Amino acid sequence: MTSLEIAMSNVTAIPAAPSESALEHFSAMLTFETDCWDVHEDLVNGRDDFVLLDVRAPADYAAGHLPGAISLPHGKIIESKLAAWPDGTTFVTYCGGPHCNGANRGAVRLARLGRPVKMMIGGVTGWLDEGFALTAGAEPGSMRAVEAA
Repeated sequence: MTSLEIAMSNVTAIPAAPSESALEHFSAMLTFETDCWDVHEDLVNGRDDFVLLDVRAPADYAAGHLPGAISLPHGKIIESKLAAWPDGTTFVTYCGGPHCNGANRGAVRLARLGRPVKMMIGGVTGWLDEGFALTAGAEPGSMRAVEAA
């Protein structure tokens, strides 16, 4: 082995993208995704310029969901179910966590309907990992009620 082969790590064996490409890539990711912390911060501060959709099964939603989230399983996302919100409303989808692609499926359905959409990375697993509380039951609940408990 040469000294170059010994010094090269798995991380740098494939060189990082040029800064311009990295900027474009990571900036683009932020147009498709949000995270648990940002959603929590907005809910705590009453910034509700988006609709939070729990796209899991109704039983999973009832067992525990993000405060303020509306239950709409990804397979049920159709135009008539979105009629209550103006066309420009941004939707944020989430599911169980990184092991689940329901949030992606819901985002695809919303995008096909021409609705602005982001996916909350981490889902319920990420939310709990951040130390944030869930609310139970068939109703959305509110962040203020969870924070007061």
